Amino acid sequence: MKQIITKSLQDMFSKDVILFVIKIGSISLALTLLFAWNLWGLLTDIIASYLSWIPWEWLQTSGASVGTFMFTYMIFIIIVSLLTSLYSEKLLIALAKKRYPDIPVVGSANLTTSILLTLKASIVFLVLFILTLPLLFIPIFGQVWILYLWSVLLKEPTMYDVGALFIKEKKIRREKKKKTTVLAMMAALFNYIPLVNIFAPVCAQILFLHHTLGKETKV
Repeated sequence: MKQIITKSLQDMFSKDVILFVIKIGSISLALTLLFAWNLWGLLTDIIASYLSWIPWEWLQTSGASVGTFMFTYMIFIIIVSLLTSLYSEKLLIALAKKRYPDIPVVGSANLTTSILLTLKASIVFLVLFILTLPLLFIPIFGQVWILYLWSVLLKEPTMYDVGALFIKEKKIRREKKKKTTVLAMMAALFNYIPLVNIFAPVCAQILFLHHTLGKETKV
């Protein structure tokens, strides 16, 4: 685990990765601002009605505003995750060749499958987020719970994107996937810091890359 984290941090702050993250983050931010500009009022009204069980009106209003901001932030995270999944293949192959030159690329992630897995994870994430929204306001527990939800968004799509490149056997992919929840939660920590969270999906992919390919090959 220590080697995985060390190598991942080294790769994550390389020039190629930073440029990739800035490009993906800029596009995602523009799309999210467009979404917020058109739907902010509607979302606030919907969340306010959801929080109508709260007896104090001022708390309903402030809670709705916070909830709308959080929902919009989640949309931003989802867009970053989707775009990273779609466009990171060349970056992952380049990193793998640098670290593991003897390990061949055996396939490619199917575009449709990548999109469907990301959408599936996004739907599960949003449903759980909406259903458990009040829990997020519980100190400590709320922070741990949202971290887990973010990991749900990252885990399955990331494992597919990385595994499709280097592992043919689905059985091996499933075995590798079993030990990735902690890695996904580690990458999701970036989501606690606005804008810095654009690193979360690519960080997950790099962590999963080193987890999947094992020990570094010396050349």
